[in-house]
Amino acid sequence: MLYYFLKVMAQLPLTWLHALANCLAQFLYLLPSSVKRISHANLNLVYPELSAQAHNTLLKNTLKSQCYTYVESVKCWGMPKLYSLDLVQNVQGEQLLKDALANQKGLIIVVTHFGCWELLNAWLSQYTVPVIMYKPNKNKSVDRFVLKARQNFNATLVATDKTGVAAIFKHLKQGGLTVILPDHLPKPSGGIYAKFFEQDVLCTTLVSKLAQKTQCNVLGLSCIREKSGFKVICQSMHDDINGQDLQRSVDCLNHDMQDMINQAPEQYIWSYKRFRRMPSHPHLYKSM
Repeated sequence: MLYYFLKVMAQLPLTWLHALANCLAQFLYLLPSSVKRISHANLNLVYPELSAQAHNTLLKNTLKSQCYTYVESVKCWGMPKLYSLDLVQNVQGEQLLKDALANQKGLIIVVTHFGCWELLNAWLSQYTVPVIMYKPNKNKSVDRFVLKARQNFNATLVATDKTGVAAIFKHLKQGGLTVILPDHLPKPSGGIYAKFFEQDVLCTTLVSKLAQKTQCNVLGLSCIREKSGFKVICQSMHDDINGQDLQRSVDCLNHDMQDMINQAPEQYIWSYKRFRRMPSHPHLYKSM
């Protein structure tokens, strides 16, 4: 039943979905929602220099943006690829992507949970067939809906385990492209502590280790929501991400991701408990 609800929802005009998202954001702000509480805690932590009024404005805007992201994702999943491509009104740094694909050294695209990142699957599929990790959704209806969309974008999906990492490594060595979202909280075995928004937080080492072993290209990719549509930004990443100093590599990766997010900080998914397991703030999300 949910599968068909999502299919119907995807057929609604985006303006209607945005109106629905506006209403949802108002409820999330007015009620003591976990989305609001977590976002508030994260924003206070990473932007301590802002005044109380500026914090509140940013909180309202990020709740609205997060709701927009949810409905936009459903729209992108449920519509043909050409629909998503038509939403892109501006592209910055496209030549960086073309040059990286042309030199056949392999390419890691770093994407954060920022803006309308789901639209990037359609945009990238114009240039290549990426190999990406896919973790099945616990809800079978949602998983069916999302999986079909991923396959329509011509991506090769691999498991989020050692076999998937091995497949990505092989693909990079053959000059292929993969997309990784490294701003999640990894398991302790797959991460090290590094600075992210000036906080010592557990960070994944996957991008750094793949870049070190393959010496592939690494680029950042963002999709920012604008009044007239969406802007895709492709940007260079720090050379030391490919270096042999793992700590330095992860630090540089985090710094570059911060720059990506700070382009429009209200469009980041601040409702994620990214700063768990921090010795300096062990109770940041207590009772959330």
